[in-house]
Amino acid sequence: MLASAVIVFREVLEAALIVGIVLAATKGLEGSRRWVAAGVLGGLIGSAVIAGSAEALSDALSGMGQEVFNASILGLAVVMLGWHTVWMSSHGREMAAEMKRVGHAVSMGSRPLSVLAVVVGVAVLREGAETVLFVFGVSASGESGKLATMAGCAVGLGAGITVGILLYRGLLAIPSRHLFTVTTWLVTLLAAGMAAQAVTYLSAAGLIEIPTQPLWDTSWLLPENSIGGRLLHTLVGYMDRPGAGQLAAYGVTLLGITSLARMVGRRTA
Repeated sequence: MLASAVIVFREVLEAALIVGIVLAATKGLEGSRRWVAAGVLGGLIGSAVIAGSAEALSDALSGMGQEVFNASILGLAVVMLGWHTVWMSSHGREMAAEMKRVGHAVSMGSRPLSVLAVVVGVAVLREGAETVLFVFGVSASGESGKLATMAGCAVGLGAGITVGILLYRGLLAIPSRHLFTVTTWLVTLLAAGMAAQAVTYLSAAGLIEIPTQPLWDTSWLLPENSIGGRLLHTLVGYMDRPGAGQLAAYGVTLLGITSLARMVGRRTA
């Protein structure tokens, strides 16, 4: 539940910020709200189509072995989460500036109002498609049932919309960059945990061989199946008896994403 809530909150907040920037840049322009609303609706419809396609793909590939399928979904989710983190570290401010330029151009009459629907629709569709894939990855990890995942999505959706509205109205004192710093670390840790889980599935399917001897055992202190253990497992990928292969996958993923994000961020600073 927590994993899906964090991911949905992050994606919804990014989409809400883009919509808010466009609304602020075109405030008072007659008809602008209708075009923005049309763009949001189009993006949501496109995301729903992608969600249906993902479920259909899951059913079609279920015969290839549940472990292999889950590992594939988790691996793809890790790659996408890493790419998303790295991309946002270098293009987040550029994207916000571009949204402001588009809104200003529309307000000045140099670009048609229909452009608002396009830019907003593409933004909502992009974030919606990423949300579908990431939540699908969380479901594949088997850490929570469908009901808990749906509840997490609902919490993340509500929180993302609420914070986005507050940011738009200027009622939130915390700068958005601090919110994104926290959620970026949470998403990176989620990706590392997914990578460790994917290695476990591949080992269970017999496709790879990894050492099964635990490097340490903290189950006496904090069992992974306890409430606190599940909470830490969801947030930071905690394992009470990790093997060398799981720990290596976790460390490589964590180090790779953070290193690439910092490298790209310095180049574009």
